[in-house]
Amino acid sequence: MADRILLACGVAAGPLFTAAYLLEGATRAHYKPLRHPVSSLALGDHGWTQTANFIVAGLLSLAFAAGLWRVGTSRWGSLLVGVWAIGLLCAGIFRTDPVSGYPPGTPDLLQHNTRQGTLHDLFSLIGFVALAAACIVLAWSGTRGWAIYSIASGVLFAATMVLAGTAFAQEKNLVDLGGLIQRISITIGWAWLTLLAVRTLRA
Repeated sequence: MADRILLACGVAAGPLFTAAYLLEGATRAHYKPLRHPVSSLALGDHGWTQTANFIVAGLLSLAFAAGLWRVGTSRWGSLLVGVWAIGLLCAGIFRTDPVSGYPPGTPDLLQHNTRQGTLHDLFSLIGFVALAAACIVLAWSGTRGWAIYSIASGVLFAATMVLAGTAFAQEKNLVDLGGLIQRISITIGWAWLTLLAVRTLRA
């Protein structure tokens, strides 16, 4: 029973995280979902909502990683999902720096990052790499179709994250679509994690 509860946390994490940032992004004044990153929702008067979203998603993902470890799906895969979870927790603890002109009155790109912003970016990057690696490692835990889907998810997740990072670095051809590209990437990653949790529960 305990194992099933832990694995169910993996089913809930992605949909809850996604619903929360979509709702907040749609109602926040001056925030442009197509342009601005999800992390920027942690800035401003109502920033605590996205901070809480990161932490709740991180805790649920950490519980899911523990469930994967307990059922013995893959030790390396479980550890990588755990690193992803820690990345989410740290993204909540350390706030991002303003970027792409949000909040209003801030520059498109700071000349010098703050310590908090640097730590946010570092732990987020570690989490992204861990999730992409988890897609590859856990590709071999099921059918051929699952393997193809997992590898494709890992590659597309990494590629779109790189594109989003380029957009947030103010690449003129991408900057106005940075938020959209990041959301595509996040959706790919969370969809894979959610399906992994469902498959593991059924098994």
